[in-house]
Amino acid sequence: MESLKREFLELLDRDLEFRYAVAGYLGLSEILKRLDMLAEEQVKLREEQIRLREEQTKIWTEIKRLSECQTKIWEEIMKVWGEIRALREGQIRLERRIRSLEDSFSSLRSAMIGGFGELSRFAGLTFEEFVRKFLSEYMRRSGEIPSGVELVRSIIDGEEINLFLEEPLIVGEATGYAESAEEVRKLLRKADIVRARYSREPRKILVLLSVRRDAVEDIRRVAGEVGVEPIIGRVVD
Repeated sequence: MESLKREFLELLDRDLEFRYAVAGYLGLSEILKRLDMLAEEQVKLREEQIRLREEQTKIWTEIKRLSECQTKIWEEIMKVWGEIRALREGQIRLERRIRSLEDSFSSLRSAMIGGFGELSRFAGLTFEEFVRKFLSEYMRRSGEIPSGVELVRSIIDGEEINLFLEEPLIVGEATGYAESAEEVRKLLRKADIVRARYSREPRKILVLLSVRRDAVEDIRRVAGEVGVEPIIGRVVD
C-alpha cells in the first residue's frame, strides 16, 4: 500500500497529464458531492414548502370556518335586534293604547262627574257625598283600593278632608266650582297635614264639578307640577 502511494505521488510529480486527470477527477467529485447536497436541500425545501402549504390550507380553512361562524353570529344578532325592535314597537303601541284608554277613562270619569253632579241633587246626595261613593266604586273596580273599602270624610288636626283613605293613603277634595289654581294649593296644605301625621306621601285627588274656562289650563299645569290628579266635570264661561 505504501509503495502504491509513493508511485501515485511520483506520477503526480512526473506526469503532467496524469496530474491534470487526477485534479479533474477530484474537482468533478467535489462538484458531484455539492450537487448531491443541493439535491438533498432541495428535497428538504420542497418538503417544507409542502408542509407550509398544508398549514396555509388549514389556516384558510379555519378562517373560512370563523368567517362562517361570524356570519351566523351576525345573523343571530340581527335576528335578536329584529325581535327587540318588534318588542319595542309593540310596547310603544301598548303604551299608546294604555294612554288612550287612560284618556278615555279620564274623559268618561269627568263626564260622569259633570253629569251626576246634577243628578246627585235628585238622589238626595250632596256633590261631596256623590263623589265619595262614585270614586270609591270606581277605584275598587280598577283595583286601586281594596274591595270593601271606601273614601270617607275625616278631620285631621282640625282640618276637614272630604275625601280620605288611610290605606292606601289618599287625600282629596270635591269642590263645586273653581276659578283659579287656588283649589290645588288648598289641597296641598291638607296633604301636608296628612303627610306629617302618617309620615308618608299621600295620593292627592282634586274633583271639580265646574271650572271657569280661563282657569282650566292653569289648574292642570299647577296640578301636574305638584302631583295632584285633577278631575274636571265641565268647563264653564
